[in-house]
Amino acid sequence: MSFETVQIGLMPPADQVSADNLQQLVAYAQTKGFDYVVSPINSPGYRRVLFEDAGPQSPAMMAWRAGQEAFKPDDLVLRTADHSDFLVGTLSDWQDFDSQDAKVRLHSELALRQQLNWVSHLGLGGIMLPYPPASQPLANYGRVLTGALSMLPYTACWLKVPCMDEELEQGVAEELQGMKSWERWNSLRNMAGSESKLGVALEFSGALPTDQVLDRWFAEPIKAIILPDDVFLTNNKGYPVLSKRHQHVVRKFLKFKPYFLISTSTLPKLTIDEFSDDSLDQILASPHADYIRYLHRTQEQPNVIDQFATGYQDFLQAPLQPLQDNLESSTYETFEKDPIKYQLYELAVEKALRDRPVPTDGQPDITVIMVVGAGRGPLVNCSLRAAEKAGRNVRIYAVEKNPNAFVTIQNMKAQHWGDRVNIVFSDMRTWKAPEQADILVSELLGSFGDNELSPECLDGAQKVLKPDGISIPANYTAFVAPLSSTKLHADVSNFKDLKHFETSYVVMFKAVSLLAQPKPIWVFEHPNRIDIPMDQDPLSNHHNIRSGTMEFTSKTSGMIHGVAGYFESVLYKDVVMSINPATHSPGMFSWFPIYFPIQTPLFVPAGAQVVLDFWRLTDTRKVWYEWRVSCQVAGVGALQSSPLHNVGGRSSSIGLF
Repeated sequence: MSFETVQIGLMPPADQVSADNLQQLVAYAQTKGFDYVVSPINSPGYRRVLFEDAGPQSPAMMAWRAGQEAFKPDDLVLRTADHSDFLVGTLSDWQDFDSQDAKVRLHSELALRQQLNWVSHLGLGGIMLPYPPASQPLANYGRVLTGALSMLPYTACWLKVPCMDEELEQGVAEELQGMKSWERWNSLRNMAGSESKLGVALEFSGALPTDQVLDRWFAEPIKAIILPDDVFLTNNKGYPVLSKRHQHVVRKFLKFKPYFLISTSTLPKLTIDEFSDDSLDQILASPHADYIRYLHRTQEQPNVIDQFATGYQDFLQAPLQPLQDNLESSTYETFEKDPIKYQLYELAVEKALRDRPVPTDGQPDITVIMVVGAGRGPLVNCSLRAAEKAGRNVRIYAVEKNPNAFVTIQNMKAQHWGDRVNIVFSDMRTWKAPEQADILVSELLGSFGDNELSPECLDGAQKVLKPDGISIPANYTAFVAPLSSTKLHADVSNFKDLKHFETSYVVMFKAVSLLAQPKPIWVFEHPNRIDIPMDQDPLSNHHNIRSGTMEFTSKTSGMIHGVAGYFESVLYKDVVMSINPATHSPGMFSWFPIYFPIQTPLFVPAGAQVVLDFWRLTDTRKVWYEWRVSCQVAGVGALQSSPLHNVGGRSSSIGLF
């Protein structure tokens, strides 16, 4: 289904839709531009099963249990497969899977299976599952629901969940109202498994949770938003509109492209002859749908990052290893489209040149710049432009080990750079330079700062730097935060092995919620002035080992599916380049965040302490990360903890050669 336009459905009162008026209701909805109709599968009379005096061993009960009991015509609203692609079904509301009455529990489960068999037979596009009242337990419903999902391989399954708690809880802060509803959904979802096909139809009400609570829902599989007609206001022209708060929330959910359902409160009980478009027009107002389409049309235009990220959102990608692998031309080309990164580099080089002392006593006024890891030459171009702006003479060396990229910079020298640039085909770590540099410029950062081995590369390259020389970047800091994302965890789970849970991924986050704001965990500075020949001491890289423990307080309850990683880098003095959400360089898209999954998600109660333990480790051939997540409640001690992931780099590492 295309989401170029928002999909809107009509959800009339279930007890007023019958087999007699369904055909007219579908015709009306199609005429009014709705994309589908929500209809009950069964009529109210289907409750008869509760009152049939059939013993557990009677033929009728045995047939029902075997799934061979046929519906009676009067049991059904959806009697044929007509319009099956235009309908979303709902179940009978009498079913109570956790009733204290064993007969009600049994009949509810058997009725559910009978209804789902019929749904599968009709080929219905979607079904909305009921949400038990807050006063009812969930254990048996979760069991029944988990088993039932396998009965509908091709039908979308939505659990109808209110976004606000049905009853405000005593002793719960107002800003946390609504979390109980999420927690009940989370309990059912965990029983079904995060990789199941179960989605959420989130029902709005007149009051909405705070953004802090709603943020949890952004990490969930929201498939539909239910908007009752009584949450709409009427403007001075008589048209339905939403409050500013409701508009704000609807616009936030629009980026997830859910279906929308306009839930109507009244529908006249008319006969077929009386069920005319004229009478319906007064009851079922399409302006509600038109208004949602208006909100969709008037969304903010996607920014540069959103445009670039189209197709990459929540998509797991392996981090690049440019030291071990030669990057392809298309990869260079993609990152060269980022204007912000190169503006920042150009500004950093310009400021560094302006800060260079003016030579005296007839010394030559030439600053030596070495671009190490030159790629196809964008940083060389930045350095040349910076020199022109600063009015300084420069001699530039472009050092690149990728033989394919080196072809490009040979052409750049011949056609554009000329004698201003010396090109060198070499690994920066082993290059013997003819002179020393005043400024060392590199573009070796990964999503976690050091995960593309910038520290190891610059360790080897800094021997060409003068004692008073500077490095651009000067430093970079890794940041971590606990992350919730049902989708990302499900995607990793689909690999069905431990290795993929012990691998980091570069991801453009979308259906993600951070349980707390990122915090810095370690930093690298350049030049580091540690002079240990890497080819002589097998432990010479020990100074690049890092470890850190960060604690976070989760203000609301949530699930942890892994860790989000970011970086901030000081290129030179006040020139900062960042993908940390709090300081993100506007418009820069060269790096997506990094995601470290955990195999078993952890539930975090409100107020709990989340502890992230991270290690950056190395041997003579590779660098790898190990990580662990734990959750603690004050006064209780360790509540739960993940295993240590990627021990010894057994599943993922970054090659030094």
